[in-house]
This record gives sequence, structure tokens and C-alpha cells, in this order.
Amino acid sequence: MLSRVRVWLNRTYAENVFFMDQLRRNPSDRAVEIHATHGDPDSPVLAAADTAELEPEGLSPAAYVEFALDQCQRRGIDVFVPRLHQAAIVAHRADFAAVGTALLAPPPEGVAVFHDKVVAYEAVQAIGVPVPPWWRVRTADELVTAVEQLEADGHKACFKPASGAGGVGFRVITRAPFSLAQLNGFPSPYVSLDMVVEALQQADDPVDWLVMPRLEQPEVSVDTLTGTDNRVRLAIGRTKNGRRRGFTQHEQWLEPARLIAEGFGLHYLSNIQFRMFGDRPVLMDVNTRPAGGLHQLSLCGVNVPWAAVQLALGEETGVIEPPFLGQDYTVVSGPRQLRPVSIPAQRGEVSELLPAVPAPAAAEPVAIEVAGQVLPL
Repeated sequence: MLSRVRVWLNRTYAENVFFMDQLRRNPSDRAVEIHATHGDPDSPVLAAADTAELEPEGLSPAAYVEFALDQCQRRGIDVFVPRLHQAAIVAHRADFAAVGTALLAPPPEGVAVFHDKVVAYEAVQAIGVPVPPWWRVRTADELVTAVEQLEADGHKACFKPASGAGGVGFRVITRAPFSLAQLNGFPSPYVSLDMVVEALQQADDPVDWLVMPRLEQPEVSVDTLTGTDNRVRLAIGRTKNGRRRGFTQHEQWLEPARLIAEGFGLHYLSNIQFRMFGDRPVLMDVNTRPAGGLHQLSLCGVNVPWAAVQLALGEETGVIEPPFLGQDYTVVSGPRQLRPVSIPAQRGEVSELLPAVPAPAAAEPVAIEVAGQVLPL
């Protein structure tokens, strides 16, 4: 009888409650126990885990590695899926292996390339993957020069941090002055160029932004699963065009994703995003971690989180082809249980940790909406 697998997710996205669900419903019928840590006591991943604890705040990357090694040894972690401080953690892969823990993350070289979007764009261009035109800007004058060049070429300019995840810091430049129109309805990503220039001129420190044309839909996120031999085992594109989402196996998206995953050794799970620039797909971003929407591939009949854990454990999966592509769908919010009592401040004793138990039947239900449940269109 196979022993249970102990998996740890650190300070991850709320949507990864579905990642955890899929590990437990694995096709190998293997027992899985999940440990979760987070800085927010009301994160739904803590309630979904078998054991959980709050992460200490203010740790340097080096101190966090020590915290993580202690967690792995004390908790008997077989597979660690790091998100926070991923770069520092993967640099100590041998130390984690020494305590019996496999890291479900790429090697340091792969993580480093895609930490900085400028370095990433230069690197993928060198292997033949197209990227949009871009400018790295740190001052107001550099911003204006980049915006004027893009507008002269007929494009709408946008900017985002040169390093960062998701859509944090993304804005679209407009020449329209700020007015009440910006205060009606929901907040918009559009921001006046004059306001951005003024903010930069008044800032104490330079920024580090990437300015580029606003790319067109569809947006296609290719989820890849790659072995330590640098061979891709699975690649499926998830399409997004407004509210409508779907799946694709078209090579115009999968071929450049494979080139990146294999060329840069993005072992295990990565998410490679493309959009349209004119009539061709170009790279938008590369995430060296599981995407928040990875669980949506279950609509194609595959359990990708479990396949990744198998690879991390040294169990070969072979090439995984989806038996079908799911129908188009949309994403809606739904309730997810929270712990009935917040986790107390940690003092290092295991006995002080709350088990992941459901709220008492008599208590008011406590829930949070997690955008990730999928409904067909």
C-alpha cells in the first residue's frame, strides 16, 4: 500500500483551494494530506488544508528559507509548492532534498530569467519567440518618449512593473484629463498621462516600468507541465475573450510555450501568457508557478496538479494528452468556508495550531467568495 503524500502550499492564491481539491481527488487514489501557511488568517486555503499555520511577517528571504526548511522537516513534507520567496527557496533545493522534501518549482536559472520582464523579453526573443515592442522607463521624460513613439505608430500605450505578478500595477495611458467621467461606474485601468508624469516628477525614487502597446484579445494562457529532463509532458491553452473562456490546442500558442518551457528549463508547472499584436501572437508574461486558473483544465479531463506532484516524486507520467477540450465557460464567484476562529499568533509549538475543522453546525456559516468556480456558457 502506497504511503500518503504530504504537500505544502505557502502563502498562495485563494483560488488554489481548487488545486488542493484536485490533489485529494487524484486518479491514483493516493492519500494526500495538505499543509498550508499564509499571512492572512482568513485565507480560504487555511480552512481547506489538513493542517495550517500563520506565517511570520517581516522575514528576509534568507530567514524565510530557514522557516521553510523547519516547516518541511517538522511537518514531514514530501512536496513543497513555493510561491512566496520562490527564488530564494529554489536556490536551496539541495537543503530541502536533505530533509526529504522535493520542490515543485523550476531551478534558480529559470526563475531568475522571468523575474524581470525586460530580461525575459530579451531572452525569449533570442530563441525566436515574438514579443511586443517595449521600453524600460524610470523617469517622467522616458515615459513621455515611449508613449509618444507608441502613439505615433498608432498604438495605445500601457505600463506595468518590470517585475511582479498578475495584473498588479497595470495601467493604460490616456490623454483625456481627469474628470468626473473617471468617477462614474467601476474603477478603470485608464490613467491620464499628465497625472502619471506629475506623480513621477514628485516621486522621491525612480520607478521601474515596462511601457508597451496595449495588446488585443484573445488572451491565451498556456499551462505547461515539464519534467526535469526539460521535456514538456502537457501543454493546454486557456483562452479568454471578455467573459467567454475556453481551451485551445492550436500550435500558434503551444509551440512558443513549449520553446520557452523547454528552452529555459521551467520544470513542473508554469503559465505562459500570450496576446495579439496585430495579426500575430506575442508573449505577454511568464509565471514560473501554477496559475490560479490551473484547475479549470479539469474541464478537459486532466488532473494537472496531481501529475505535477507525481513528477516531483520521481514518478514518470509520460506525455499527457487531454481526452477532449471542454466547452466554453465563464468564471463566477462562490462561497468557500473559512475557519470559525482565526489562527492565533504562532509561538512555534505545534500544539497551538488549530486543526482544519469545519465550523460547528450551530454557528453562522462563515464564507468567502472565491472567483474560480466555472459554469458552461
